[in-house]
Formats: sequence, C-alpha cells, structure tokens
Amino acid sequence: MSIVEDPNPRGGVLPDSAFLMQLVQVLRAEDSYGAWEDKSNAELLAEYVVTKEKGRDIPLMGDPEPETLWRLEKFYAAVGLRIEKETGCMAAPMMKMHHEGFGRIVLIAGRLVVLSKHLRDVHRFGFDSFARLAETGEALVAEAVGTIEIYPDAARA
Repeated sequence: MSIVEDPNPRGGVLPDSAFLMQLVQVLRAEDSYGAWEDKSNAELLAEYVVTKEKGRDIPLMGDPEPETLWRLEKFYAAVGLRIEKETGCMAAPMMKMHHEGFGRIVLIAGRLVVLSKHLRDVHRFGFDSFARLAETGEALVAEAVGTIEIYPDAARA
C-alpha cells in the first residue's frame, strides 16, 4: 500500500487504497447539500481514526452516538460495494445493534452470507490510523470475495 497525497489543498496523507476511495464515495454520496465539498478526503475519513487516547475518553455507558452508528453503517456499505465491484455480486449489509453497543452485522450476496461479524464496544468504533482503516476494509473485502469464489452458485442465486 503506497501513500498518496490528497489533491485538496487542506489535504492529508491517505494510503492508496481502493477501499478508502470507495468509503469516500459512499460518504460524499450522503452529502446532498454540498456541505462537505470543501473537505478533503482525509478530513472526511478523520472521524474513523480513533486513537487509544481518544478511545479512552469515550464513555461506554449509554447508547452509542448516532454519528458512530452512521459511520459503522457507511463502513460496511463500502465493504459491500467493493465486494460487488470485485465479484459482480451485490452484497447487502444487515445490522442488528443492541442499544448498549454490541450486535452483529452480516453481508449477504444472493443466498450466501459472505461476511458475519460480531460487534462489541461500538461506542469506540474506529481505527488507530488511515492505514489500519484501509487494511481492515481490504481484509474484509478479500474474505468475502474468497467466500464467493468457494460458493459462486449460492452468491448468484
């Protein structure tokens, strides 16, 4: 994974990752009023970076913030879109979340569960760097693509 400079003058440094670019596209698609047009890709993805220090400051008591749940949904939507681009099979995310911050997310392609993840401590959902965000997204996509390659008929059913 190489490093690429964000073209926006406010920019930042992001790893060169198809997954990160997909996540940026998903986020920008949500900006129907253009409020984020001046934000660089790094600025859009900055909320996904939760350092250990920042994570310790987030209380575990109470419900996860709606913004955190929204980021979680967009992350897995980007995973699903990357799976579709690589396999041609639409992978739809389905999430069931308990109000205390734990639950499960599955991505389904056809009749096949291509990804199943138990989620804990959703209050602190994030990654310690852009590189880790990219690595995790790419790994989830690769895992799902591998499952589709093993069971292509079920994924295309």
